[in-house]
Amino acid sequence: MKPTTRRTLAAVITGVAAAVGAAATPAAAVDTVPVPVPLDGVEKSLNVELPKLGGEIPLPMPGAPEGPQYVEGRLLPERVIPQLPVSGGLPGAGLHAPLPHLLGDDFDHVGVGAPASDLRTLAPGLSVDAPLTAPNADNFGLPEPKLPQVGVLTPVLQTVPAANLVAGPGL
Repeated sequence: MKPTTRRTLAAVITGVAAAVGAAATPAAAVDTVPVPVPLDGVEKSLNVELPKLGGEIPLPMPGAPEGPQYVEGRLLPERVIPQLPVSGGLPGAGLHAPLPHLLGDDFDHVGVGAPASDLRTLAPGLSVDAPLTAPNADNFGLPEPKLPQVGVLTPVLQTVPAANLVAGPGL
């Protein structure tokens, strides 16, 4: 293959890879999926101005769990069943409703918006220790009995929800 043909082929492959990467990036960067509620048909059939309604559904993203942690003096690792982190969000909603103006024919609006907010969770985990100690040199290398230990790692839920109330002219 000639060097010019190789360069042309490399340029075409690079261009295709860049186009595919650019097309895939916006879809991967989306945190929520908008959900509009279509009320246009009802507005036209009843000849009435209806509220604008929509929502947002977050996409949960599982994370990598922290593996077992080995601790000196224990036969089993500290986290036998690790906690699984999941990040996502609370669903959002938006409503803009017409409000009749008291002195004229124009409409004002009142709106309520609750945007999707971040949510971080950790699933419950389990920590167990065996009923034997580590090998003891004073006891000819044999482990000694002890009380078994079981611990439940509590789940975690962190979020900061918000809401907006708006009133003004127009819809």
